[in-house]
Amino acid sequence: MKLLTEQQLIDAGYDPGPLFGELLAKVSEYESRGISDAKYALKLLKRDVGPPPPKSVMREKPAPLAEAIVPVTKDERANVDAVRRQMHQLLKAPVIVRGVIMPDACPVGPGHAATPVGGAIAVDNAIIPSAHSADICCSMFASFYEERSSVAKELDALMSSTRFGPMHRHLDDLIHDPVLDEDVWQNRFLSGLRDHARTQIADQGDGNHFAYLGEVAVDDAMLAMLRLTGHAELAAGLSPRKRYRVLVTHHGSRSLGAHVYKRGQIAAEKHVARTARHIPAAAAWLDARSDTGRDYWHALQYVARWTKANHRAIHRRFLERIGGRSFAEVGNEHNFVWQRGDTWYHGKGATPAWKDGDGRPQLGLIPLNMAEPVLLVLGGDREEFLSFAPHGAGRNLSRTAMRKRFHDEADRRHAIERSTAGIDVRWYCGKPDLSETPLAYKDAARVREQIREFGLAEIVAEIRPLGCIMAGDTGRSWRDRGEELTPKQKRQIQHRAERRRVKQELHDEW
Repeated sequence: MKLLTEQQLIDAGYDPGPLFGELLAKVSEYESRGISDAKYALKLLKRDVGPPPPKSVMREKPAPLAEAIVPVTKDERANVDAVRRQMHQLLKAPVIVRGVIMPDACPVGPGHAATPVGGAIAVDNAIIPSAHSADICCSMFASFYEERSSVAKELDALMSSTRFGPMHRHLDDLIHDPVLDEDVWQNRFLSGLRDHARTQIADQGDGNHFAYLGEVAVDDAMLAMLRLTGHAELAAGLSPRKRYRVLVTHHGSRSLGAHVYKRGQIAAEKHVARTARHIPAAAAWLDARSDTGRDYWHALQYVARWTKANHRAIHRRFLERIGGRSFAEVGNEHNFVWQRGDTWYHGKGATPAWKDGDGRPQLGLIPLNMAEPVLLVLGGDREEFLSFAPHGAGRNLSRTAMRKRFHDEADRRHAIERSTAGIDVRWYCGKPDLSETPLAYKDAARVREQIREFGLAEIVAEIRPLGCIMAGDTGRSWRDRGEELTPKQKRQIQHRAERRRVKQELHDEW
């Protein structure tokens, strides 16, 4: 029996990392000297190697926060105030060095130190699972192709190429992709999840995920800009003075990513319980240099590959159905973690806008709403804003608050029709969702102006809207159904609210 196991060293406050090898070597030396008392061995380790690092605590003052947003209306000011409060809580975490909010920033739920949508942070040698959210690798992907038929017929083909809604594809209609055959399933964060990955290829989920048909006019200036900035491979697939149709999809990693996130969050909370004190769950981190941190990082990389394969499966099926082919492709993540040296950049709704290792500005896709163009942009690499750009238009109101402004069903239907006039909109689950129409999002022109004002990105092309598919109202909750709550449902909601309030008070006392 070992004098001290690795777990005992961890429990004593030593964290797996570069020092661990020296600790284990010393333990072996003590054993060879006949030492058999574990407590005595720990005292010797503190003398010979050094004591465990002191436990981290939340800072008294938050790390610096940059703002690439200027609120104008009453709703916008209330929205930004809530976002600031959340970011100031989060930026007290000891591993975070800087933060930023983008023009599309909007608050999330009531959790203490939660990362708002449109928020990004720079973190020293650590990964914070909650800062990329459960929708790991929510991302954009676009394929440029030649028009094959009417917009309506192409949308019909797209409806049969993808799937929206809860759960997964029917087991008789699964789509295979080589990404499923990768040898990754022994990773502790991926073990047992292959079936989740297998049943949701060519599946987009619900919420704000979409499949968008648009068109772009390619001109000499666009191609010259792409070549000048190092993106000649994209320019090579396109011809000047020609109009292309474009399929743009937006979705994340579905239940695969949700399970990886849940496991990562549990591991992060265990890690800070050993190494820190009074850290809110939403700010819990993994040491990126530890075995657990490296395993989580590798799992994130697989989730990114799976999500890109998911996008491509939908695009491939669509192009096969219309008899077309892709002339060019581009895509980017906006819910993810990116490593740059010893700093780990986290974005929860933030488009990478830095230069890559070859000095090329990143290409990105920024959707605004279904009735507005999707912007093809080159990153502005503004270091003061952590070199991010917005991931969309964001919201000033929550989905529930938005629906409350339209009580009458006739008014709601008229509002949906008015805001989507001129485009072919399909709701995959049958019923329109007011909270995903253009009415629910920030003013697109204002978001574009702030991208320009803060130098976050340069717009090189606009993919103008023709049609869009979204999940729509899936009927999964009383909010979707618009039903009166039962007394039991009201009691359950009050109980959950009370639990959140108590938890918030405890965090505030810390």
